[in-house]
Amino acid sequence: MEIRDCQMFIELATSQHFGKAANACHLSPSAISRQLQRLETEVGKKLVERDNRQVRLTPAGRHFLEYAYQTVQAWQQLRRDLSDDPQTISGELSVYGSVTASFSLLSQILPVLRTRYPGVELKLRTGDQADGIERVLNNSEDCAIAAQSDILPSQLQFLALQQSPLYLIGPTMNCSLSQRLEEASAVNIPLDWTQIPVILAEHGLARERFLQRLRQLNLHPTIYAQVAGHEAVVAMVSLGFGVAVVPELVIEHSPRQDTIRILPWLADLQPFMIGLCARQERLADPLLQAFWQSAQLAVFE
Repeated sequence: MEIRDCQMFIELATSQHFGKAANACHLSPSAISRQLQRLETEVGKKLVERDNRQVRLTPAGRHFLEYAYQTVQAWQQLRRDLSDDPQTISGELSVYGSVTASFSLLSQILPVLRTRYPGVELKLRTGDQADGIERVLNNSEDCAIAAQSDILPSQLQFLALQQSPLYLIGPTMNCSLSQRLEEASAVNIPLDWTQIPVILAEHGLARERFLQRLRQLNLHPTIYAQVAGHEAVVAMVSLGFGVAVVPELVIEHSPRQDTIRILPWLADLQPFMIGLCARQERLADPLLQAFWQSAQLAVFE
C-alpha cells in the first residue's frame, strides 16, 4: 500500500464519484477502479458499494478512510519536519468555501501565500458555505472559508477576516412583486408580509437570522422556495419569485446584481463575519500555519 492509494481513496470517498476522483488524481476512471480493486484485495475487505450514479462507503470503507486521513497527514507532517527552511514548506492543503467567498478572500490571500510559501498548494472545493464548518469537523477539509456561527464548536478555531452586512433584497424586473414593494416604499409603510413571498437558503446563518427577526416582529410570510446556497437565492429573487436576505458580499460579486435591489426593510439585521475555520489541533500543521498567517497578512496589513 502506498501514500497515493490513500490519497486516491480520500478523493473517491469525498467526491463519491469515479470521474471526479479521477480528475482530481489526474487519472482515468478505469485506472481509479483498478487501483481501488488492488486496494480492496490488499485490505481484504470491500471498501465501497458502487452503481452507475454514486459511490457509497461500506463500514470497512469508513474505517479505512480514517486510516487514510491519518496516514496522509502523518506523511505530510514527516516531510515538513525534515525540512530545515520554512520557505521550503511544501504540500497540499484542502480548503472549502462558496464560490463568492472563495473568490473574494482568496484573491487577497493567494498572492501573499504564493510569495511567502511557494511550495504550498491549495485544493479548493466549492459549495454551499453553510456546509463549511461541518466539513472541517468531520475532517473532510483542512480549512473552510465560512461565516462565524453564533456558537462555535469547541474543537474549532475561527480567524475573522471580513464583515459583511445582511440585506433584504428584491427584484428590479417589472412584476407584481416589484409593484407591491415600490408602493410600500413610496409611502414609507411597513410591508404586508402576507403578500410577500420569501426565498430561503436551505440552511445557514443568513436563514437563521432572517427567520429569527421575522419571529421577533411576529411576521409570518409565505415561504416560496428553499434553495441551496446564496447564489441560488439571488437567482430566484432576480426572477421575481420573492424577497430574501443575503450578505452584502454575495451581492457585490453576483453576476445578477443589476437585476436585484436592496430593500429598506429589516435594516437592523446582525452582520456576517466571514473568515477561516479549522480544527484547533490542526493549527500546529506548518501548511495550515502558512495559510493562516498569509490570510492575516493579506487582510490586516
